[in-house]
Amino acid sequence: MTKETRLLTMDQFDDMIELSQFAFQYEIPAVKLAESRERFEREETDRWGIYIDGKLAAQLAILDLFTYIGDKRFAMGGIAGVSTWPEFRRQGLVAELLHHSLEKMKEKGQTLSFLHPFSIGFYRKFGWEVYTDLKTYRIDVSQLPARTPYNGTIKRVEQSYELLNPIYNTYAKQVNGALDRSVAWWNYRIASRKKGQTCVFFDSAGEAQGYVIYEVKNRELFVHELIDLTEEARRALWSFLGQHDSMIDRLEIKVATDDCLAYLLNNPRIKQEIEPYFMARIVDAEAFLNEYPFEAGKEETLLLDIQDEHAAWNNGRFAVRIAADGTANAERISGETNKESIRTGIGSLAAVLTGYKRPTELLRYGLIQGDSRQVEQLERRIPVRTTFLPDFF
Repeated sequence: MTKETRLLTMDQFDDMIELSQFAFQYEIPAVKLAESRERFEREETDRWGIYIDGKLAAQLAILDLFTYIGDKRFAMGGIAGVSTWPEFRRQGLVAELLHHSLEKMKEKGQTLSFLHPFSIGFYRKFGWEVYTDLKTYRIDVSQLPARTPYNGTIKRVEQSYELLNPIYNTYAKQVNGALDRSVAWWNYRIASRKKGQTCVFFDSAGEAQGYVIYEVKNRELFVHELIDLTEEARRALWSFLGQHDSMIDRLEIKVATDDCLAYLLNNPRIKQEIEPYFMARIVDAEAFLNEYPFEAGKEETLLLDIQDEHAAWNNGRFAVRIAADGTANAERISGETNKESIRTGIGSLAAVLTGYKRPTELLRYGLIQGDSRQVEQLERRIPVRTTFLPDFF
């Protein structure tokens, strides 16, 4: 048996598509193949596969993406398309590809990695951890927010990177874990997944302050994306959606977990569902900590003992010196020290630094260890921000 890990190119396009269609149970119509080939060629993505005896057995893709943490932009490797033919499953091939991808992401300076898991437990074993949830509202038409007058105008537009991305990007910097979307992302990912109508709210000064992308079918209104930068924009967009009351029975929308629409309704007893969504992993702990935007405060040093059995470069003790302005300098240290450290797995550290969980919460459940005063010290330096990803890959 011969086994080889390869960087896949367009020469292997047919192999990749065949496995993807089987694994994810979809079919690309012949008329769409050229479009798919173009997207594969144009997207900044490294695709890796393991060939056994000349046949593609397993594959994954590493998308070159960027995300915001504390309004700071980080290079991120998005893992997608992880798939294996059934006859090659449970032979450790995916584990090999994941280890390989960690090495490649580190080489490219991608300090973070996100993925959408088929099994949270499976990817936890390799150091990924849930970093964001999605809240879904299903609202009967009788429970929609009351329509209210507003200044400004709402205009129906074509999806446009130039018009929509400045609004989106301003919002993305306000949460942790949203993507910095490229032109290609809008053209290929948003356009294909978020179809329907696009409307923009302009305030009385003519400034674009929000937009909604939505679709109506079978008397249901599906909001694919609603971004508002001001309370005026939020009210205007919801009033606009309420104008569809005669043609729908219900509305569905996915929002960040801190969204408080229900509280603002006259009848807040709407259907709400919260579920884990994407997972995050710190690829290079030292590099990530050196760039991390800690809260301002007194100058201090924290010791982190990090356990990472799948990325040896992260495994060990690090001194993190945090300056008064929140900038940090992290470096690996060796030898014993009398100072108490905080002991954490790489997954729990990702949950903390993305803002998904607070350090004292994880201490309570034994997911990190250390003196409570040290953990509280770390907690004071972690900004409180909502995690949200209004995308999928």
